[in-house]
Amino acid sequence: MDAAAPLSPEELERYARHIVLPEIGGAGQQRLKRARVLVIGAGGLGAPMLQYLAAAGVGTLGIVDDDTVSLSNLQRQVIHDTTSVGKPKLDSARAAIERINPNVGVELHAMHIDNGNAAALVAQYDLVADGSDNFETRYAIADACAAESRPLVHATVGRFDGQITVLKPYETGADGRPNPSYRDLYPEPPPAGLVPSCSEAGILGALTGVVGTMQALEAIKLITDIGEPLVGRLLLYDALAARFDTIRYKARG
Repeated sequence: MDAAAPLSPEELERYARHIVLPEIGGAGQQRLKRARVLVIGAGGLGAPMLQYLAAAGVGTLGIVDDDTVSLSNLQRQVIHDTTSVGKPKLDSARAAIERINPNVGVELHAMHIDNGNAAALVAQYDLVADGSDNFETRYAIADACAAESRPLVHATVGRFDGQITVLKPYETGADGRPNPSYRDLYPEPPPAGLVPSCSEAGILGALTGVVGTMQALEAIKLITDIGEPLVGRLLLYDALAARFDTIRYKARG
């Protein structure tokens, strides 16, 4: 696929509902086609992100994951199905993306992200969306995105709650001050064992769909330069109360 090529007649029809939006139009759809987005994790958050980014026509999707599909994943990781159990999540995700949109290029990274390899990987992409499930990866990705001047769409989920924000600490806000970083929001990780994993605490499957889809939406806004991304704002979702709240936060010091 030539990302610089004009939209083909098939692509014009596929993305017609985007193109008719004045805020996106043909130029915005072309930006989506040229975009390279790295998605960390092909699990609960990664699954809806990958589905909607592929459907939206993002030209290249990089996926980082080193796990295999288990039966207990299928309650929320909707990019995989029963026939995928036991297979690498990367292979299952690639097959699903190819079914959704054969125009999307897929790059697979079977690896564990750490401080030593994150920057080189992040530098290959225009934008990063983090659906990881551990603090080590989150800090490594956030630091790398800040160093490489790449926007980061970050989200977490647990039980019945989710949160999402956009990080661009390499830019300044309207007030002239630097935008906050991930470490401004979370100066240090919690003590080991304080935050239970989803296997220990459980998680409502559809919650990951809500939050992961919102991550895809923030990524599309950033790529097409529409709306107001969640920079300096943490959006909180309480699924049981069906309530959204927003907290503003700033760079420290």
